[in-house]
Amino acid sequence: MLKKGDKIIDFRLKDQNGIERTNSEFLGKKVVLFFYPNDDSFGCTKEACAFRDSYTEFKEYDCEVIGISQGTVDSKSNFVQKNRLNFILLADEGNKLRMAFGIKPNFFGFIQGRVTFIIDKEGIIQGIYDSQINFSKHIKTALSQVKKM
Repeated sequence: MLKKGDKIIDFRLKDQNGIERTNSEFLGKKVVLFFYPNDDSFGCTKEACAFRDSYTEFKEYDCEVIGISQGTVDSKSNFVQKNRLNFILLADEGNKLRMAFGIKPNFFGFIQGRVTFIIDKEGIIQGIYDSQINFSKHIKTALSQVKKM
């Protein structure tokens, strides 16, 4: 898996609106990039809604929040609408970016890993949090780290 101090991998994925997004468009901003297993599952909904509820605070520190999981653009769009999410979701069809980041499945390979990366304005990873067990606790930790950067 990528580690603290590594530069994030270049990516090109579509968001919930079908717009192609790349990592380079976020250079110059802090980024919280969180990988979650699936749209609409209990834990993923709880995590996404916790990010939604803290999003204004992240934006105060010039930080973009981006969620990434398997699934289609339509699935992301429905998840955003259903939960009134206010940040970008990216469709990682085939889990190619997840694999490139080195995120391994948990629970005997049945559930995709849930990992959050804190990235500085130069695209360097400043923190990594495995949040498989606690769906929302890491959000406060991530916000605290963003405030210090």
